Amino acid sequence: MRQCLTSPEGGYYTSKRETGDQFGEKGDFITSPEISQIFGELVGIWFVAEWIAQGRPLSGVQMIELGPGRGTLMSDMLRTFRRLGMLHAISTIYLVEASPSLRKTQHETLCDNALLKETHLGFSSTSQRWPNVSFVWVDELRRVPKNIGSTPFIIAHEFFDALPIHVFQSVAATSSPVVTGAPKLFKKNLWRELVVSPAPAPSSTLQTTSAAQDSNRPEFQVSVSQTPTPHALLLPQISPRYQAMLEHQGSMIEISPEARTHAEDIARRIGSNQPAGQETTAAPGAALIIDYGPASTIPVNSLRGIRGHRNVSPFSSPGLVDVSADVDFTGLAEAALNASPGVEVHGPVEQGDFLRAMGIKERAQQLLEKVPKSDEDLTKRIDSAWQRLVDRGGGGMGKTYKAMAIVPATGGKRRPVGFGGTLL
Repeated sequence: MRQCLTSPEGGYYTSKRETGDQFGEKGDFITSPEISQIFGELVGIWFVAEWIAQGRPLSGVQMIELGPGRGTLMSDMLRTFRRLGMLHAISTIYLVEASPSLRKTQHETLCDNALLKETHLGFSSTSQRWPNVSFVWVDELRRVPKNIGSTPFIIAHEFFDALPIHVFQSVAATSSPVVTGAPKLFKKNLWRELVVSPAPAPSSTLQTTSAAQDSNRPEFQVSVSQTPTPHALLLPQISPRYQAMLEHQGSMIEISPEARTHAEDIARRIGSNQPAGQETTAAPGAALIIDYGPASTIPVNSLRGIRGHRNVSPFSSPGLVDVSADVDFTGLAEAALNASPGVEVHGPVEQGDFLRAMGIKERAQQLLEKVPKSDEDLTKRIDSAWQRLVDRGGGGMGKTYKAMAIVPATGGKRRPVGFGGTLL
């Protein structure tokens, strides 16, 4: 997945596309911020609510976005921050982006014609629209400074689904040792990793296929490793959830160590950033993760490819197909809680429920009231857009997508807005 998506040579996100970027009607898929401005506005309101609940710090707020896309989400959030009085508290906006072409698009969206400078961290710029705010681009979250006493607000929308996964299957243990001279294995089942290898060329004895069939044939295939890989010996042991699946022969699990590492990093930024001597006080900051995947079960058979708004094999046309996998939300929560005792996790909840709780219907009504009665097309676009974000069936995104929050631990005294809490 990493090679296909972010390789410097031919990666899906890192290569320049002749038809524009990957998003929108002319790209391969459409994300929620591109569907309706209301999505970004409500995400912005969520962070404003956290800012208010945490005492309205006057400065030192770090706004961090993982995988900023076109910059549309951050633009809508900033507009909301300004309207609701939070913009002045933000010192720096960090955009974690590995793609040079998308970084350029984000810079144009957020900073217009301002100069983009190369720095020791990555790149930086300013914007006349957002004065007194610095924009900094880095290629990895670990490059974002961990400033003691700062308030990190982190948004990750459709970021975790693009992180590489490892797939394992529980198979029966053989009676003979895998390696000559090694002791015999007496376990009932063993984990074997599913590995990717080039697909074999069609046999010359088979009937000749058409050129169209040849072009659609995946260039790679998946097979079960006959010997234990290092990942198979280590990764399924990091959680009791994975260990419990071993006894079910034939069961499969998907694990993303990079996703867990990012969740740990986020938790430590929020739960361990107090000044010395104040470690027992509530740490500031919050993270909101919105992505798709099961609410509680371990993802399985979720690796997918998308091209031109259609599902295709993830093993065909490497670098030209968007490859993604379901997010293990429970795994992220587990990693975050284990990384820092100073945080608590809320959710995941369905995106539809989250957005309704944040007031998507009411905001849509406000926009509709401003539309001239003669503009029926705009009325339909606004109405269909917000409903697509919350609908649970058909082409709706309300059920498949989930929202999860990582916030400072309060001992159950406060729940975030959108997860059962209020501002009061």
